[in-house]
Amino acid sequence: MQTSRLLVATACLALAPLSSWAQVTVKNDGQWRALFTAGASVASGNSNSTTINLSGEAVKATTTDKLTLNGRGLYVDNEDTEAEKRLSAGLAYQRDLNEKIFGFGQLDALRDEPANLSLRGSVGGGLGYHLIRRDDLTFDVSAGVGYTQERYLNPELQDDGSYRTRRSNAEVLLAEESTHKFSENTTFRQKLSYLPDLRDSGEFRATFDTALSVAMTKRLSLTASVSHRYDSNPGPGLKKGDTLFITGVSFRID
Repeated sequence: MQTSRLLVATACLALAPLSSWAQVTVKNDGQWRALFTAGASVASGNSNSTTINLSGEAVKATTTDKLTLNGRGLYVDNEDTEAEKRLSAGLAYQRDLNEKIFGFGQLDALRDEPANLSLRGSVGGGLGYHLIRRDDLTFDVSAGVGYTQERYLNPELQDDGSYRTRRSNAEVLLAEESTHKFSENTTFRQKLSYLPDLRDSGEFRATFDTALSVAMTKRLSLTASVSHRYDSNPGPGLKKGDTLFITGVSFRID
């Protein structure tokens, strides 16, 4: 039972962030553009399981700023565990201060049943730098600070024998991100983020995402993605690192 629960939690933690990693078309004309992704898998025989993931992302950009909205949902039903869900939503705003430097702010909310999270709310902001900014290649670095508060579905047992129902911490936000357009039909995207905890020295989270997207038509694309998540303090019963490879189909509205 415990092993099955860990497998479900690993899938939820790694799969959901990838569900919208095919890139939305970005044009600096002030118009909204969106990307929607849907996927499902069903297994039967020695084990029975169903996984459904849905996501959406919308972007509105001008020559000086960009607003991004996203939402994701993952449902996992395994015969050895209760059905579990992971729901998230986010908002990010970026504005150029000059040709190279930009400011950013972000707000995220997450409910993750396999990870025992009733709600994780995060807010952050900082400055970034456009190292490369071309039609076929972009590369940005950014740094800032953030604040995260977590509430748990079930109280977590601490080393001193006490239980906690919530946790809050301030953290540093460090990231690099690039997009590559190899041809009219093929694009590649990667992002590495490092978030050290300002309260507990040595505690940190890190994420690394990559995605290759190949257009089949003007609106449909095939996407292959790899994601790695690391949390130095994930909570009782969960492993620190998760890696997953998935493929999917995305539909865009331009």
